[in-house]
Amino acid sequence: MSAKDIYHNVVKTALEKDGWNITADPLIMKFGEVDLFIDLGAEKVISAEKNGEKIAVEIKSFVGTSLVSEYHSALGQFINYKIVLQEMEPDRTLYVAITKKVYQRFLNYSFFSFSIKKNNLYIIVFDPTKEEIIQWIK
Repeated sequence: MSAKDIYHNVVKTALEKDGWNITADPLIMKFGEVDLFIDLGAEKVISAEKNGEKIAVEIKSFVGTSLVSEYHSALGQFINYKIVLQEMEPDRTLYVAITKKVYQRFLNYSFFSFSIKKNNLYIIVFDPTKEEIIQWIK
């Protein structure tokens, strides 16, 4: 199992403030011989009569020297996790959680916007200081 991201507890708190119930920390997915550890699993009850919405969240800090290199790594993880989730828990939606500062950096490059759209990358933008979700991007 890999180490928790520096924003792990911040995102966990932000999700709870947003009405999510953390159901797995981490969400462990076994696929054949491979164990995958997605940072968080959460559920949100929409109403008493309806099924709850389920998400999986991979948290990324992007604190390394190369934004592009870290994005490549995060995208690869997202794609692999999404494939496994579609097979094992198709009712769970996968998101990558990033800070508002990182998201603003992404907006400065057409490459990131294009890649995010083409790869159907779902993003949670959070404020690490306020420990709050700012935006859900599908």
